[in-house]
Amino acid sequence: MNIDSINNGIVIDHISAGNGMKLYELLGLAELDCSVAIIKNVVSQKMGKKDIIKVDADIPVDLDVIGFVDPGATINIIRNGSLVEKRNIEMPERLVNVIKCRNPRCITSCEQELDHVFKLTDREHKVYRCIYCETKAN
Repeated sequence: MNIDSINNGIVIDHISAGNGMKLYELLGLAELDCSVAIIKNVVSQKMGKKDIIKVDADIPVDLDVIGFVDPGATINIIRNGSLVEKRNIEMPERLVNVIKCRNPRCITSCEQELDHVFKLTDREHKVYRCIYCETKAN
């Protein structure tokens, strides 16, 4: 398999195997007008298997989405074909409009303009809860 290197863009690396497509969807990468490569189940000495996403454009990336889906992932910023910055991702304390509350009686179900806000309530078990009704996120 041959995936071209990128000149200017980002590489999301160390994604737990199977989470690459979820990140692709939540980050809205399908809407980009540039090359995006999703490489699944890459052999990794550190992780066993991992996913990688390469975006051949210098775009802003929502680190909260990545931290929610896979806090162990890393972001590599590539400029002129060289790695210029590497960021480790952590779980965000708050998520705003990343996921929606599944409780049909939550105020966010009837107040459409209201932001969907979740707070991290249990870091060890990766539990987020709606700030309005305390429903646990999936």
